[in-house]
This record gives sequence, C-alpha cells and structure tokens, in this order.
Amino acid sequence: MQELKNSLGDIISELFGVDIEPEVTRAPEGVEADFSSNVAMRLAGQLHKAPMEIAEQIAGKMKFAGKMEVSKPGFLNFISPDEYFIEKMGEMKTDFAKSIACDEYAGKTVVCEFSDPNPFKVLHVGHLYTSVVGDAISRLIEFAGGRVIRANFGGDVGLHVAKTLYALKDKNTEDLTIEDIAKCYVEGTRAYEEDKKAHKEIIQLNKEIYAISEGDLHDSKVAELYWQGRELSYKYFEDFYAKIGLKFDKYYPESEVAGRGLKEVRKGLKDGVYEESDGAVVYKGEKEGLHTRVFINNEGLPTYETKDVGLIFTKWDDWQFDESVVITGNDIVDYMKVVLASVGKMNAELPKRTTHLTHGNVKLPGSIKMSSRKGNFLKAIDVLDMIAEALKRDYKSEDFMVALGATKYAFLKYKIGGDIIFDVENSVKMTGNSGPYLQYSCVRAKKILSNKKSEAELKNITNEEKPLVKKIIEYRGVLEEVIHEKAPHKLCNYLYELAQEFSRFYEKCPVVGNDRESERMEIVKTYLDVMTKGLNLLGIEVPEEM
Repeated sequence: MQELKNSLGDIISELFGVDIEPEVTRAPEGVEADFSSNVAMRLAGQLHKAPMEIAEQIAGKMKFAGKMEVSKPGFLNFISPDEYFIEKMGEMKTDFAKSIACDEYAGKTVVCEFSDPNPFKVLHVGHLYTSVVGDAISRLIEFAGGRVIRANFGGDVGLHVAKTLYALKDKNTEDLTIEDIAKCYVEGTRAYEEDKKAHKEIIQLNKEIYAISEGDLHDSKVAELYWQGRELSYKYFEDFYAKIGLKFDKYYPESEVAGRGLKEVRKGLKDGVYEESDGAVVYKGEKEGLHTRVFINNEGLPTYETKDVGLIFTKWDDWQFDESVVITGNDIVDYMKVVLASVGKMNAELPKRTTHLTHGNVKLPGSIKMSSRKGNFLKAIDVLDMIAEALKRDYKSEDFMVALGATKYAFLKYKIGGDIIFDVENSVKMTGNSGPYLQYSCVRAKKILSNKKSEAELKNITNEEKPLVKKIIEYRGVLEEVIHEKAPHKLCNYLYELAQEFSRFYEKCPVVGNDRESERMEIVKTYLDVMTKGLNLLGIEVPEEM
C-alpha cells in the first residue's frame, strides 16, 4: 500500500501540480481487487473535473505490475499478480525481522509517561487501563527504533495524603497494608467534607507534609507515618506492575519536581508569563482561547499545575527527549492546554515535543462512574482476578498468561479516547474479538506445525490460500500506520481479522497429508510469526497450549 501511495503521489504531482497524500486501502468486500484508492474523488473539487476523468488520467500514467481498473464514481482498483504475494512471503521467510522493520523512531528518545498513580491510594481499573495502553505504545515506539523511557508521575504530597494521614494518625500501624491506607483515605475525605474542625486540621497537616517531604524530615509521628505509607505505596506499585509484565524506568514523585516547578513559575512571574491575583500566582489563558488557572495558591503552596511545570522541565533536563508522550484521562484536556501554553512562554520547544493522549473512563456494563474518593471503585487486581475466575469457570484454565492476555486485549482493542465498557464475559470468550481467541489461534497453528517434516519454498498459491496470504503481507503496512498514529487498537483489529482469515483457511485448506502440505506449512509458519510478534507488541504472550 505504501508503494502505491508513493506512486500515486508522484503521478498526481506530475499531472496536476498538486501535493497530496493519497489514501490506499484494502479493497472493500464485493470488489474484485486487492487495494483501492479514492484519491480521484478527493481531487475532483480542487481540480474542477469529474472523478472518473481524473482517475482515467492517473491510470494512463501509472505503471503497475498487476491489473488496474477504474470504477464508478472514480475508484482506482489494483489487482496484484500472484508473483507479488509469493515474493513478499519469501522475504518474510528469509528475514522476518527485516521484512517488517520500521524506523520511524530510529535514533530518537521518547519519554512515555503513563499510569501515574498517587501513593497513599490503591490502584484502580483506570490505572490498569493506562498501564496496558502506555506499555503497548512504548513497545511500538521501541520496535520502530526509539529509545523509550517509561516514566511514572504520582502525587506523594497534597490533600489526598493529608486526608489519609489524618485518619491514620490514631490507628495502630504496626502491620499497615495498602488496603488500610485506602480505607483511611475514604475516611479522611469524609471528615474533610463534613467536619469543619477536621477540615482545618487537614489543611494544616497538608502544609506539614510539604515541609516533611521537602526537608526529608523523620522526627515526628506524622513524618514517620508519611515515609511508612510512601514506601509501602511504591512497593505495592512495583509488585503489581511486575505481575502485569511492566517495569518503569523512572518514578517522578510530585515532591521531587514541585521545587523545580516553583522556581520556573516564580521566574515566569518576573518575566510576565504569570500574574499575581488575590495573593495567588495565576496564568491567564483567555487571550489564547483558554482559561485562567492558579499555579501557586494564596498560602504559597504549589498547585498541580506547578508540579506539572516542574515535571516537564525535569524530564527535559533528564532526557533531552525528542518526544514526550503523556497519557491521562480526558478530564484534564483543557488543564494541560493551559499548563503547556505557560511552559511554551518559557521554552517554546517543549510543548511542540509533547504529545498528550487522553482516554475516558473504564466502566463495567451498566455501572456508574467509579470514584476512589467515595470508595466505590474497581481495584486493578480485582480485574485480573475476575478474568482468571471466568477462565477457570468456563474453560478450567488456570493459566495466568491467558488471563493477562485477555485483560490487556480487552482494553487495547478500543480506540483511545472515549469511555470503554469492560465486559468480563466477552473478554474470555474463545470466539469473537478477544485475547483468548487470538491466543488459541496461535496454539492451533503451533499444533499444525508440530507435524512439519521439511522446509519448502512457496512457488505458487491457490485461490483458497490467497486470502490468508494477502492478509499476512499487510502486516508491515499496518505496523507503520499503528506506530505513526500511536493506535494499538488498529493492530488489534488487524490481528483479529488475520485470525479470522486463518480460521477460514483452516476449514478450506487441509494441511497435514495434503499434496500441498509443505507449501501450506510455510503459510502457517509465517502466519504464526505475524500473530506472535503482533501480540508481543501489545504485551501479550502466546502459550504453548490451551
């Protein structure tokens, strides 16, 4: 498809003097072609010509090894010769890694910041979602030659910590667990909202915690509780991330970047980037179509905005990144626009190098929005347990690799952006668009290949084999699109379609004992290579058996 795009672009530039990136897609169902382009229809308004006339002009200039047709209302359809597919399959067999290589990020350093849980809280399903998505995007960038730093930013200071310690300070903490901390956060939040005296104490406690973190103080009961809870939180994070096959290269606690943020905001205040307002320091974004936000409150404490400023500059100091990918919930889209706008006044390059990807909420079927503040949320570990229990119930499977794959795929198959419904029952089905279906498809291919007796060269393909072969060789083009758009869901879509095509191949094309056994074994092997590598890029492993 990329070769066709390049050729079409050159011809359109030569014929019409227009620079355009033509779209080339798989031909829709019912069209007897491999690829199709609607570029003539896109050009019609600009050139004031009929789409069919434009398509005919392009077709007259284009050199294509196969058959090319023009169809109404102006489609260009391409039918590749069998030799093309055989050649591409040969390349994949000879050097699979080279045949699918992509170098979009070669030589580049990318900081991927995601998950971002706050210490003194329990990881919930949203953290699991962004962890899975962030790791998949990191893997894709690494595949494309990038050096990736997986970064994690969390609030180890702030009101949520003060609320937790307020409820914790009079309790026995000898055998403190993360669950105890989570309960104390809910209890402290209730006190903050309903008890005026507690409200004042928590505000004062918040100031004390900032002083403890900044001065690395350990000489009070509050300090002792703070460091105990912080250490317990990070140990809990590390253990959970290890369970899902994820390791972060760098943790950025808010306490470690707040000072840098204050320094930059105060400097920006002197330079006119920020303004004073009622004892606070604000950025007025209205002139840029944004809104005003507070960066230092009237008690002199840094807000989330200033901590994010400190994080951006600290990441730049640490890595001199080519790109910083930040994955968060979509509730802070406007917030981040203001933060980045203010940073851009101090360093114009940093916002240009920042990509902010946002997602919605993860919901169970029929559920309301979950909240850790109210204590009515689904914990991350609960999700894995629910999947594991469903697999055990339906398939007598206790393979954690399958459960983890089912969980990751259930999140990754959705386009990043809106809310998603996490349906446990659909996630574990061995049919349909699920992780276990794709894993089982690979296991089935492995079983076929266990009968392989000798190597063979694919010299021809039959009409029954061609749909699977065509789908296999689309892999590299799909990868390029997925990497460029940072869109793991498109890789999921492709792998699902590929598995479906393999299922049809399995039904129509007997392999073992067939007179084309050797050739079909080669097709199955290449299929397995694509499926295995594709799933691995999503962080999903393939079991030996299911």
